[in-house]
Amino acid sequence: MPPESERAGLNQSRWLSIVGIGEDGVRGLGENARDAISSASVVFGGRRHLELAASLISGEARPWPTPFDAAMRDVISLHGQKVCVLASGDPFFFGVGATLSRHVSAEEFVAFPAPSAFSLAASRLGWPLQEIETVSLHGRSLDLIRPLLHPGRRVIALTSDEQGPAALAALLTALGFGKSRLTVLEALGGKAERTRSARADKFELQAINVLNVVAVEVEAKADARILPRAFGLDDALFEHDGQITKREIRALTLSALAPRRGELLWDIGAGSGSIGIEWMLADPSLRAIAIEADPERAARVARNAVAFGVPGLHVVQGKAPTALSQLETPDAIFIGGGGSEPGVFDAAVAALKPGGRLVANAVTLEMEAVLLAAHTRLGGELIRIEVSRAAPIGGMSGWRPALPVTQWKWQKQG
Repeated sequence: MPPESERAGLNQSRWLSIVGIGEDGVRGLGENARDAISSASVVFGGRRHLELAASLISGEARPWPTPFDAAMRDVISLHGQKVCVLASGDPFFFGVGATLSRHVSAEEFVAFPAPSAFSLAASRLGWPLQEIETVSLHGRSLDLIRPLLHPGRRVIALTSDEQGPAALAALLTALGFGKSRLTVLEALGGKAERTRSARADKFELQAINVLNVVAVEVEAKADARILPRAFGLDDALFEHDGQITKREIRALTLSALAPRRGELLWDIGAGSGSIGIEWMLADPSLRAIAIEADPERAARVARNAVAFGVPGLHVVQGKAPTALSQLETPDAIFIGGGGSEPGVFDAAVAALKPGGRLVANAVTLEMEAVLLAAHTRLGGELIRIEVSRAAPIGGMSGWRPALPVTQWKWQKQG
């Protein structure tokens, strides 16, 4: 680390400062953060942040516009001037710092983070932060908590407002986690700090501060909707009309697709959306686009995405290959339905990034012919999957085979 004099010079050479401020206001700020605020010609922030720092602001105090401008045009227009942006706690943990860094290089700003709401909550509860789940539900869907709900686990959730804890309690109760203990931590670090607890199914806390986080100690009923951490989730968890990649085939398909962090999947002929949903469940950084021609099925895909806690699944209602033309380039593609339609297969091959993976399943002779031709032309790997399930035969049991599936896996060369 460079000496203090060098760090001070580095800070002065950068036009933008990002300062995390807590509910304790300027008392909780270090000297460098105080200097960044007092020396700025313009200070941006929420009205609450500006009020907390009012005693230090000598320049113009400018509240964020409504609606919030994620492109940060007002800040960027002042490039070269001394500008300070105020944020809650740690600006780079679900904060405005993350938004700014998409438009301003790290060489142009200096940041002074304060403890995040998650850190403060964990310290109040005595929970080791590395052993719990954290999720921001601030301005985001409550359904994002669904994949985290496993018995015995602890979750800290940042909510949007004073209604958030009750809404979260209602969701947990509906999903079979009503026995879970919810601890609401309000105005952490400020004079109005307060901590209260209640069971999810008996939640009656009133007059909750708009600034709150909810700590959840998860307890599940026998019929709770628990989403396992493995590929090949039970078909019964999905809403479907029979057009679904069955769990055993789905597990092998996801294994073949081999998700890597940050990647985008196209699920062509999505049916129930099961492949795209399980792809996204593998890691929060993964994204998927589900392409489905049938409007009723497309709507069902969207409902399933919410039910599995991946509401960010992008559903495109349209027929391939036409519906593929304006989509973001994928890292991986799955073709489950409609692959034998003219132009679909070739469009998928052309769209795939170099190094990307394409997996296609066939149950019909027509689609199998497409895959055999692709294997001959492009190479790759062909496997045949056959699954049988025990079922009643008269008064006894026997094996009933499902339709065999031919699967082709191919990686595009650079």
